Amino acid sequence: IDVFLARSLLEKLYLFQYPIRPASMTYDDVTHLSAKIKPKQQKVELEMAIDTLNPNYCRSKGEQIALNVDGTCTDETSTYSSKLMDKQTFCSSQAASNVSRYAAAVYKKGELHLTPLHGILQLRPSFTYLDKADAKHREREAANEGGDSSQDEAEDDVKQITVRFSRPETEQARQRRVQSYEFLQKRQAEEHWVHLHYYGLKDSRSEHERQYLFSQGHGLAENTELIKSPSEYLMMLMPPSVEEENDKPVAPSNVLSMAQLRTLPLADQIKILMKNVKVMPFANLMSLLGSGTDSTAVLRCIQQVAMLVQGNWVVKSDVLYPKDTSSPHSGVPAEVLCRGRDFVMWKFTQDRWVVRKEVAAVTKLCPEDVKDFLEHMSVARINKGWEFMLPYDEDFVKKHPDIVQRQHMLWMGIQAKLEKVYNLLKEHLTPKKQEAQSAHPLLVSGEQRVNMAKAKVKQNYGQLEKELQKQKAEIKSNDTSAKMDVSNIRIKEEPVSDEEPMDTSAYEGMNNGIVNGLHVEEDSTDSLNGHMPGGCIDRVAQELKAFVSSTFKKQFVLTLSELKRLFNLHLASLPPGHTLFSGISDKMLQDMVLDTGCKQILVPFPPQTAASPDELKVYALWEAGDTYDQHRQVLLEIFSKNYRVRRNVIQNQLSQECGEDLNKQEVDKVLK
Repeated sequence: IDVFLARSLLEKLYLFQYPIRPASMTYDDVTHLSAKIKPKQQKVELEMAIDTLNPNYCRSKGEQIALNVDGTCTDETSTYSSKLMDKQTFCSSQAASNVSRYAAAVYKKGELHLTPLHGILQLRPSFTYLDKADAKHREREAANEGGDSSQDEAEDDVKQITVRFSRPETEQARQRRVQSYEFLQKRQAEEHWVHLHYYGLKDSRSEHERQYLFSQGHGLAENTELIKSPSEYLMMLMPPSVEEENDKPVAPSNVLSMAQLRTLPLADQIKILMKNVKVMPFANLMSLLGSGTDSTAVLRCIQQVAMLVQGNWVVKSDVLYPKDTSSPHSGVPAEVLCRGRDFVMWKFTQDRWVVRKEVAAVTKLCPEDVKDFLEHMSVARINKGWEFMLPYDEDFVKKHPDIVQRQHMLWMGIQAKLEKVYNLLKEHLTPKKQEAQSAHPLLVSGEQRVNMAKAKVKQNYGQLEKELQKQKAEIKSNDTSAKMDVSNIRIKEEPVSDEEPMDTSAYEGMNNGIVNGLHVEEDSTDSLNGHMPGGCIDRVAQELKAFVSSTFKKQFVLTLSELKRLFNLHLASLPPGHTLFSGISDKMLQDMVLDTGCKQILVPFPPQTAASPDELKVYALWEAGDTYDQHRQVLLEIFSKNYRVRRNVIQNQLSQECGEDLNKQEVDKVLK
């Protein structure tokens, strides 16, 4: 297709975009009463007639609008002379500031003729007639309120006038005035309207003007800019890419671009990573550096910017605090900060825990600086101190013993310097738990903690033994049956198959060597299955009853599993040798629950439930002595029939059984 550029209507052709109208009514059918334009502003106003005979036109509404705008009298200044809103004004606004990309095209006989557009205007309804109606309304109100007395007129005549002289306008004030909205509106209003005449689509003048959309001459001289060789045309469509070195955006200091990072030398990569991360296991560092990186080279570079602490690499202090820098909190020079941070790192080589107050007391630095040191490599634990943030890396220590030995020698040198600078005492140099340090002094495994606990129990064994023997002596002296030969006493034993001693493993874990509160001895004749000398039975029953009563007054409903858990917690809070340590079976606990006024609620749980048998046994306090006893009993009876019930069913049942309507708060309290 040949493309031609038409110039006849250059800088004269506008595109008007009208509001959407019904498909049955086009703008060609509309009568244009008047049209005017402001060429500089590219502003157009069109006045179009409204078809008042159309069945969709609301005549009463049109009369009301005309009455509001013009009032009752009609003259030349009236907007609607027919006392009916029979016309509408459309005002334009620019749809695009730059229209050089747009053109009007006409296709005819295999030729495409383009005419550049000078402007694109969107026409929207103008409602200035409403402003006129508001002005008329205000005038009428002012006329009604204004008085016509001569006294008021006399007072108006003697009103004082203040005369002011304007000061010379400065250049800055003039620029502000020129840029103000009021000045721009005034400038736009100064431009005069140019009245236009509208010609319809089929008018002969329109037919004549439409011919200017075609290029008037097809000669080569008039369209030279569109005649290019194929290679030149291709070059215009796809110009060669010009590589321009744009300034790379500066990323925040705490953000790393891995793509840019891997373009740096290996030593710089490791330094940047350690400076940002501060603490890192060797395996993580290798994964960040990418596959194919030589681990030997990494080990050689990492020792220049980091120190080994508990098998992990911690960035050196002089990397974080270079020379000629200072603390942002206290202004302390970098040399002092490096010494304080080295002390914190050295403390973590001795133990997993560090106390902040101890560090502040030794280094004499402000709390903010000390907190920064600790946050670099540890995590705060409530009521314990600061714990090193990473676990001991035993794999690295085993694989690289030469690196570990070299780092140990470096730490010995740092320790010597710290001793001179801070005058460290022996308590600062000696680890707190030397007995727990073996081949790996920094590792505190779970097995070592268990061994430490067992050793502590053995140390206290003698003291516990003496206390137990003393209590046994007191019990036997108070019991008259203690004088009898123990071998002649027959002890009634409960069948093991039906009832077993209650599981108190939670307490046994805290008291190694003790079963239900009593030490196991070869010559012990006391039963460990809930049987005690006669004098202790009543005391045990009283203690157990007190526990059950207080627990159900707080909880109201408990499963056997939860009751046993609470009982184990209660045992853990009691002193050694308490009577409840003599062994309480599940049967004894359940019998005591029933004796204290509780009942077992047989809740029909679904058969496919995964709950344990102890979780299916539900006990509830039947009478608590308060105003909600009856409500609780009704609720428990409901749950004895179904394990899942809707709230409205519960509320209706409570209202029927109790004979009163309970509000939401009362029902919530009973349910809770």
